[in-house]
Amino acid sequence: MDTLDVLRSSVLHTHESLAQRYDEASAMLSTPGQPRKGLEPIDTFLSIASKHLSAVDAVLLAQVRKHVPQGAQLVHDYLHAARELELALAHVKAREYGSVFQAGRAWSSVWGDVEHALAEHRHHEFVLVEMLAAHLTRAELDELAERLHQAEKGAPSRPHPYAPHTGLSGRLARRVLHAADSFWDAAEGRMVPEPERPPHKDPGLFAQYLLADPRFDEEEVARQRLEARERRARPA
Repeated sequence: MDTLDVLRSSVLHTHESLAQRYDEASAMLSTPGQPRKGLEPIDTFLSIASKHLSAVDAVLLAQVRKHVPQGAQLVHDYLHAARELELALAHVKAREYGSVFQAGRAWSSVWGDVEHALAEHRHHEFVLVEMLAAHLTRAELDELAERLHQAEKGAPSRPHPYAPHTGLSGRLARRVLHAADSFWDAAEGRMVPEPERPPHKDPGLFAQYLLADPRFDEEEVARQRLEARERRARPA
């Protein structure tokens, strides 16, 4: 299998990280005497997921509409899955901070909705990225990966499922919500990590031979792990 372009590697890396963060957050480990410490994995998961969702809206959707046949339908399907995930994330945040509307709901139910929505979103995002990879040059894909990273740095850190996602209203909403979220994150001492840079492209087979540095197909291994999660998350 050829080395993946930076965009596909970056998105795969992000979803592998989200899967790991989900596991850590949903474990709900007790921290006696430090209740806020136990919530940090949830804050981290919510912020990484929210920033990535916002960055995809800002960078990839217009490119799919522009370059991919039936791109408008693909974007429509993606946005439906993205909003479902944002709603599930918003319920996590509400449950975490003691909303009266979520207080009687079991955490297992909340996290179950997130797992299902995350798998559906992952599927639709991978479709967008694979279609872009089929219609753009490697240089264009590398540029999109860098733009995606930069967009994550300035994206809202909390889920906003009812905010505009595309167009001018979406750009304005993201700018305002990023400022508001940054203020409240600082006020609440909330854990918001910096987005990781997209991973560099692995060297090709010949370069690996010259460097005496053979590598296995880590991207394919990661993809198989994520596909297994999707199968588990889907209803029987």
